[in-house]
Amino acid sequence: MSTLAPGREAPAAIPVDRGGRTRRTGGGGSWWIYVLLGIGLLLLVGPFIWMILGSFKTTGELRQVPPTWLPEQWTTANYEDLFSRQNFVRFFFNSSVVAFFVTAGNVVFCSMLGYALAKLSFPGKRFLFVVVLATLMVPAVVTFMPLFVLVANFGLVNTHAGMILPFMVGAFGVFLMRQFIGGIPDELLDAARVDGAGEHYIFWRIVMPLCGPALATLTILTFLASWNSFLWPLVVATGEDMFTLPVAVAFLATGQQETNVALLMAGSVVVILPILVVFILLQRHFTQGIAMTGIK
Repeated sequence: MSTLAPGREAPAAIPVDRGGRTRRTGGGGSWWIYVLLGIGLLLLVGPFIWMILGSFKTTGELRQVPPTWLPEQWTTANYEDLFSRQNFVRFFFNSSVVAFFVTAGNVVFCSMLGYALAKLSFPGKRFLFVVVLATLMVPAVVTFMPLFVLVANFGLVNTHAGMILPFMVGAFGVFLMRQFIGGIPDELLDAARVDGAGEHYIFWRIVMPLCGPALATLTILTFLASWNSFLWPLVVATGEDMFTLPVAVAFLATGQQETNVALLMAGSVVVILPILVVFILLQRHFTQGIAMTGIK
C-alpha cells in the first residue's frame, strides 16, 4: 500500500550496478565519441567541400602553394566552359538516359522476380534462388568479356541499348526484393485471391505499394551504380557522342595537354549533384528499407 501523500509523485529510481554502487546516467563521459564522430565527418565531407569551392577557382589558384580554402576570386568560367565548349550537355543526357532506364528496369523486373521467389510456388523455385545467390559471388570482371562479345554480336556497340540492356536486372536487386516481399503476410494475398484478384492485380495493387522502402533502397543503389559506371561505357561507347559523364571527366583529366584542374573540379560537381539529389529525396525510405529487409 502506498504511503505517499495524494498528488505527490514517486522519486525516480537511481540505477545501480551489481555491486550496489550508483551508476551515472549522464552523458558527460561520452564527449570523446562526439569528437571522433566530428573528425570522421570532417574527413568525409571535407573533400566534397574542397571540390565545390575549387570549381569556382582558377587553375592557377588551385595549383598554388600553400593552397587557399576559399576562392580569392570567385568565377563561374569553369561551368560556362563545361557546358559550352566541352559538349557536356550531351554527356549529361547520355548518363541520364542510361541511369533512368537501368534503374527503372531493375525496379520492375527485380520486383517481379522477387515476388515470384517469395510468394509463388513452382518447380525449381529453391534451385533458382540458389542460382541467384551464386551469381552474387561471381566477380563482374569474369563476365565482362563474354557480355561484350554478346553485345557486339547483336550490333549494340556504341548505342544506348548496349549500355542499358545488360544491366536492367541484377541478382542483388532480386535478393533484396525477395527478402522484403517475404515479410508481407500471406493471409493478405490469400484474401485478395479469395476475392477474385489475379496475380497481376495482387502484384501491382497490393505488393508494390507495400514495398516503398525496399523500392527506394533499390532505386538509390541502382542509380548510384549506373550513374558512376565507368568501365562498361568506356568500352561500349566507341564514339565521343555516346560518352557518359564519368568517361568524359576521365578524358578531361588525361588530356594530351596540361590537365585543367579547375574544369575537372566543375565536372566532378556536375557528376555528383544528381546522386545527392536522389539520395536526399529518398533517404528516409532508404534507411527504412535497409532496416526492414529480411524482418518477418
